[in-house]
Amino acid sequence: MLFPEIGREGQEELLASRVLIVGCGALGASHAEMLSRAGVGKLRIVDRDFVEFTNLQRQTLFKESDAAERMPKAVAAKTRIGEINSGIAVEAVVADVNNSNVESLIDGCDLVIDGTDNFQIRYLLNDACVKHGKKWIYGAAVSSYGTTMTVIPGETPCLRCVFEDMPDAGSSPTCDTAGVIMPIIASISALQVAEALKILVGDTASLHRSLVQIDIWANQWRKIGVSEPVPDCVCCGKRRFEFLDAEAQEFSAVLCGRNAVQIAPPRPGEIDLGALAAKLSPLGDVKQNDYLVRFTAGENEITVFRDTRAIIKGTDDISHARSLYARYVGS
Repeated sequence: MLFPEIGREGQEELLASRVLIVGCGALGASHAEMLSRAGVGKLRIVDRDFVEFTNLQRQTLFKESDAAERMPKAVAAKTRIGEINSGIAVEAVVADVNNSNVESLIDGCDLVIDGTDNFQIRYLLNDACVKHGKKWIYGAAVSSYGTTMTVIPGETPCLRCVFEDMPDAGSSPTCDTAGVIMPIIASISALQVAEALKILVGDTASLHRSLVQIDIWANQWRKIGVSEPVPDCVCCGKRRFEFLDAEAQEFSAVLCGRNAVQIAPPRPGEIDLGALAAKLSPLGDVKQNDYLVRFTAGENEITVFRDTRAIIKGTDDISHARSLYARYVGS
């Protein structure tokens, strides 16, 4: 409240705001911590994954016990934020964001902030936010490099104005091929959250209105002005929401830096975790909590979530992962 650009009135605006954080990995965890400490009153955190020991190098909300218990990231984040600021409300959603649920997830939120690790979801978010007039803040970081841009539908370019086509698979570095260091995570998240605070207190005149690119190791900072929407943009110009209107979501995806594949059935559902654990009990070491069942099949560790998704660890072969899913979980 002593910071004049926010003040008491701005602090009250923050407390009355609801922000959707999509992805609670490195960037998302940093967003969640900063926004909760700033006093944003309601956070909806969505993530499909669980905490692993390799996350702890850069995902600041989590601790070793979260990794040992394989806690879903959204749930672990909610628990930790409750210890940081018990005066705010956190909704933890353990789910894969796709075209069947993204519109309901952004509903009721004043702002969407990107903490994902893949372009498919970013383009989907762009479609949904442009369609419904929701402000959102794109951000990405890998190795020592990161980039961010703030999108205000109808006022600024959207993601597809700047990046018309999604990069081809394998054409961009990932944490699996290039690693990632914490300083670039902190830098990009700081820029994203600063933009978020400006929007939530109504100071849009102070937004940087550019595509910011940083290489923290090479000491390179660049701002590329992005002032006006592109009139013939497929998304915000022609209002064709190709990612949102796709007939079916992607069934399988190799997870960045994990030697793992996610299997997500095209029709959302719910699985009885207790019944599944009982069915799998002859395999031996089957672990269950309120959010998932985890077991080992040969060289593969398989984690099945309540929403019928599964993460098959120990392979990057989608066909092999699908066959394991069909064998142990069902078609």
